[in-house]
Amino acid sequence: METNYSGQTTGNGSDQASATAQSAKGAYGELKGAAQRTAASMRSDLSSLKNDLDALVNRSTNLSDEELSQAYGQMMSKVSSMRYAARGIASEATRQLNRGVETTTEYVKDKPMQSVAVAVGTGLLLGLLFKRR
Repeated sequence: METNYSGQTTGNGSDQASATAQSAKGAYGELKGAAQRTAASMRSDLSSLKNDLDALVNRSTNLSDEELSQAYGQMMSKVSSMRYAARGIASEATRQLNRGVETTTEYVKDKPMQSVAVAVGTGLLLGLLFKRR
């Protein structure tokens, strides 16, 4: 057991850090899978919309004003549903980003010295890489 600054006894720090790291890995895997599924769905929807627009443009000279108006309404409905889906994706991405920030914050609080060491090492590595250019 460890004692934090307020004098309270806490669990083993390495167990907490390990659990935090596992949580971060799980969140990343979940986010990656959801992003891949969503991206595939959006590509399919966009492809379908493009095909529908191409077909409409090809037929537009033969359509009456009423039929064009109806086709316009259908296209706008599809665009609206895609906009709604995109907002849902953005909302989910924001939720996952916030979850990642919380996990990172917990890890830094649990392991402050290791976090500083990683930041310094990363800074040195990036400095060396950019200095060579």
